[in-house]
Amino acid sequence: MEPKRAMEAVMGRFCDIFDLLLGNHMQWCDRTVIADCEKQVKEAASGVSDEVKSEKILRLSWALVHSKQRQDVQRGIEMLEASLTNCSSPLENREKLYLLGVGYYRTGKFPRSGQLADQCLEITPDWSMALTLKKDVEDRLARDVTVEICVTASAVGLIGRWLAVALTR
Repeated sequence: MEPKRAMEAVMGRFCDIFDLLLGNHMQWCDRTVIADCEKQVKEAASGVSDEVKSEKILRLSWALVHSKQRQDVQRGIEMLEASLTNCSSPLENREKLYLLGVGYYRTGKFPRSGQLADQCLEITPDWSMALTLKKDVEDRLARDVTVEICVTASAVGLIGRWLAVALTR
């Protein structure tokens, strides 16, 4: 294995452990699963019912938004947004909204992810997956605020120290 790939593998494992420690328990999906889903979508392009096609596309969307590759996640978001107008039932709409929420969570757009989790809960108020996503979003936003406060306090402290040193000279 070349050094760059070895380092990426080590960093990937480190990030996985770090995510688990911070409470991020969302599943990840690798390229082989995505490739298999893409193959199934292509095979379903002709000769099968619209329901089967829709199921294969939803499975591919799931794999994409659960990818570690940002471009895959973005592609999944785009597919889901395009397919929202073709929902045949509230439960299918809920599934797509949830996957969109996961995608936005993975891209760091936490407020949008939280909005989508809320839309899922409007359809099914006690749906555990949406409740978990909503909690993950709230936890992440709270953690981000805490980090911002710490960074600001540190900056103020450094500026204060610099001013104190400058004034004593």
